[in-house]
Amino acid sequence: MQKRIQIIQIVLLPLLFFFCSCHPGSSSHGDAIPSDSAVIASGKTLFNQYCAGCHNMQQNGIGPKLAGITSEVPVEWLRHFILDPEQTIASGDERANALFKEYKTMMPSFTTLKDNDVNALIAFLNVHQPSAKKETNKGLADPIPERIKFDGLVVTLTGITQFPVTSGDGKKPLARITKLDFQPDTGDLFVDDLNGKLYKIKNGQPVLYMDMIKLKPKFIHQPGLATGLGSFAFHPNFTKNGLFYTTHTEPPGITKAEFGFNDSIKATVQWVLTEWKVNDPAADRFTGTSRELFRADMVGGIHGVQEITFNPLAKPGDEDYGLLYIGVGDGGSVENGYPFLAQSKEKIWGTILRIDPLGRNSTNGKYRIPASNPLLHNSKNKTPGEIYAYGFRNPHRITWSKNGDMLVCNIGQHHIESVNLVRPGNNYGWPIREGRFVIDPHGDINNVYPLPADDSVYKITYPVAEFDHDEGVAISGGLEYWGDAIPQLKGKYFFGDIPSGRLYCLNTADIQQGKQATIKEWRIAINGVSTTLIEACGSNRVDLHFGRDAQGELYILTKADGKLYKLTGAEQTNG
Repeated sequence: MQKRIQIIQIVLLPLLFFFCSCHPGSSSHGDAIPSDSAVIASGKTLFNQYCAGCHNMQQNGIGPKLAGITSEVPVEWLRHFILDPEQTIASGDERANALFKEYKTMMPSFTTLKDNDVNALIAFLNVHQPSAKKETNKGLADPIPERIKFDGLVVTLTGITQFPVTSGDGKKPLARITKLDFQPDTGDLFVDDLNGKLYKIKNGQPVLYMDMIKLKPKFIHQPGLATGLGSFAFHPNFTKNGLFYTTHTEPPGITKAEFGFNDSIKATVQWVLTEWKVNDPAADRFTGTSRELFRADMVGGIHGVQEITFNPLAKPGDEDYGLLYIGVGDGGSVENGYPFLAQSKEKIWGTILRIDPLGRNSTNGKYRIPASNPLLHNSKNKTPGEIYAYGFRNPHRITWSKNGDMLVCNIGQHHIESVNLVRPGNNYGWPIREGRFVIDPHGDINNVYPLPADDSVYKITYPVAEFDHDEGVAISGGLEYWGDAIPQLKGKYFFGDIPSGRLYCLNTADIQQGKQATIKEWRIAINGVSTTLIEACGSNRVDLHFGRDAQGELYILTKADGKLYKLTGAEQTNG
């Protein structure tokens, strides 16, 4: 069973349900759906392993809520869609196409699934019915009516390399590459694949540097769009101390988490922060030892610990030198009914942490909490001193502009994607705000409302730039261009939309707290031909990410086809 269903990456299987949830037609008949408890239990296992990262029963997430789906959609239609979703959409199914337009992604066919697997999933869904509670206020239909405009910038992309296929079945995404960074001093490039591989780029080709599957026997890369080898960061003094850091996922309950919740809340995964000490910093293949710094329970397989990084502007002697920043998402806690786990200075979910991995004054004695952390001495409410800022849904990228501003891209719920200027101790709103809009964490979190006339009570810091889901559904952050090869890119911060691959930028000089920087769209050319990343990947989902090398030049990674591109030229057209 496990081998058979490993082909169903979380980016694929769960998304089939969003097409189904609004399909017109007669309701399913109870006698067509298994009611045996063992079958339902099997379906629950499959759902938790492969679907829960994108869906829950009562709130929309990456895909829509699923409670009541079997009352709206015929079982045979569901089965047909699982086996051939592309054909179903191509046939002109009205509701399926409407949701495809909204969610901007499509899964491949799954002809290898056996009937028992599909039946078990449907049986589990059938026991969940929608709440009788009705939402009376539907909120804002179009929170940001102004559209993003193309500013005429066309950038040349040059293909650098193709990464090994790690999908298991050869279907897209071919390689779940998510981050490019460089080793201090040497400038050697490294790229991680969520499926457990860390590559060193040597002579323009990926060389396997670390295989997390072999080094960490409990390592898992599902469920969720971003579980697995989440991030990596080299200590700025790596050449001398040989230390670097990773985050990865393991099943819950293996070891008690330093950051956990009570037994009434079930964890889906644990995120683990590990320190690695290499035997030879110059080696092309990792050998050495590891030390666990901490682990955190997560309600769901989404919004985990997808970013760790050191401040690249900090120099020896600076207070920030050698301090590790850690972006911790809310773990899907809000959409799964536990909003109290976020927006709390007593808990780490939805926060950015800052630690010194070389110290030992933490509660578990494995790292140091810097004395300058803003909430360290706030003992009245038992605030974890590790917290640097809070109120994020998924702070999946942390970076700095040349002027020293810390910028964090936050992936939103159903409406708003944002760029945030982060100051120590500030509250960025989630889950009582999504961008510059109000949400009700105890109601339908897919609705947003205007800010109240008096918005001073929560002291929330709002984004410096944001776009709504007319433009993209998951922000891919985000780096300022620091290079010299392309003068047209200087002074710009580049980001985009993960699924669609649309590309955006803003002028870093326009980033000011309390104001909205103007977002512009930019476009690409490959081999002299204007194109889009959707076209280049040959896929309806790009899975876009950015990277930057030691010279400040920028790169684009696309999971769908497992390719790495470098930005190598630009021209300013008339738009």
